[in-house]
Amino acid sequence: MVTSCQSTSISASAAFSTTISKEDPYIYQVGFGNRFASEAVPGTLPYGQNNPQKCKYNLYAEQINGTAFVAPRNDNQNAWMYRIRPSVVHDGFTPLPSNPDLESNFLPINTKVSISAGQLAWGAPPIPLISIDFIEGIKTMAGSGDSTLRDGLAVHVYSANASMAKKAFVNNDGDMLIVPCNGRLDIQTEFGKLMARPGEIVVIQRGIRFKVCLPDGASCGYIQELFGAHYELPELGPLGANGLANTRDFESPVACFDIDQTPWEGKISFFRVGGTLHLCKQQHTPFDVVAWHGNYVPYKYALEKFVAVGSTTVDHMDPCIFCVLTAKSRIPGTPLADFLIFRPRWDVANKTFRPPYYHRNSASELVGLIYGGYMGRNEFVPGGLNYTPPFSPHGPSADFFKTASESELKPQWIQDGAFMCMFESSMLFSITEYAMKRAGTPREHNPKIWEDLKPSFITNLHEISETLRAAGIKLT
Repeated sequence: MVTSCQSTSISASAAFSTTISKEDPYIYQVGFGNRFASEAVPGTLPYGQNNPQKCKYNLYAEQINGTAFVAPRNDNQNAWMYRIRPSVVHDGFTPLPSNPDLESNFLPINTKVSISAGQLAWGAPPIPLISIDFIEGIKTMAGSGDSTLRDGLAVHVYSANASMAKKAFVNNDGDMLIVPCNGRLDIQTEFGKLMARPGEIVVIQRGIRFKVCLPDGASCGYIQELFGAHYELPELGPLGANGLANTRDFESPVACFDIDQTPWEGKISFFRVGGTLHLCKQQHTPFDVVAWHGNYVPYKYALEKFVAVGSTTVDHMDPCIFCVLTAKSRIPGTPLADFLIFRPRWDVANKTFRPPYYHRNSASELVGLIYGGYMGRNEFVPGGLNYTPPFSPHGPSADFFKTASESELKPQWIQDGAFMCMFESSMLFSITEYAMKRAGTPREHNPKIWEDLKPSFITNLHEISETLRAAGIKLT
């Protein structure tokens, strides 16, 4: 007897994707590190293979590899694109004059970088007075290592007031984590389009072509660039499967292509290799990918979705609980770079000094403000940076210490309306000539804010002496 398995059911018509909004007109696929597939024209992706003898609609198959061919499968990153014209169709490369505000070599042999033993701070980069696009507005503040060694990172700021018209850019030397602080970025990549507002980040991997338009006018923000590694999610350990930046909250674009066979010029970046930029002209748009599949794909993430964790009893957990993305160094267990976010959250720790404790950290720290304010510090504005070198003592001022030591400990919603980020590295940062001489006068941290941290222990010597005598400990 044959029975039917049919029943009344409702099936999804496609995999989940986001919906458009007033702020963001694009849709995205969701997940981190996924192998996605997307086609702007249905049926374009080849069936059962990557490189057919003849692609549908006479497209060209092209692969991009973000890792070595023989990288372990879990680490291997690549994508196949099916485009109107392959990337080899261009008019060649022309060297451009060097940009003194960009830096790629942070080794001691470079006389244009220096080491600071103390804390430094800068205001936000000014909005340009002349037309400057996103790429022209990038300025290097600090970094470590050297791009030619495929080891290290750089931290930049950007300030721009003009969209990139028929111009594309590719950074052949590092993954770029972009953090807008003011104004949205409308980013077109070979894989599709992303819109990033303040409060979101975008990662564009090495070798991927993109352009940036400014739908809200002038924009400024930060960029963290990795020379050797790729960004990963931090391990969750005893937190389990959920928390911090959840994988389903990362968003990658869907295929989108232009039909444009008129001249373009693109800045093909080798400036992280030997400090040079090159101009490449071609007679068609670089954004002509009709379909693609793979996992070497740009993505964005809304920082408001970060699931913050903290102590519900006493004391602080270490700042690594605020890590959104990390990148491995060549030293096992030690990150080359971490990107951390300090967002509005509850603080409920009991019998605890709740502000950041006094600290000497082995890492280099650059702290930025995305939006809002921080602890009443009017000089710390969105787009500004605060630098703390390794093992440099830091912590709250004397006044703040006194207030926090005496205040009533109730559950408190902290950093309301403020998002602060940190670019942290296990490597020592070198500070660029631009940061020291052309980014406005850097403010050295004023140690007088700690002068009133008096040795109050001494005022208790009588009580201490009695305690020692009671314990049978002789004073010497």
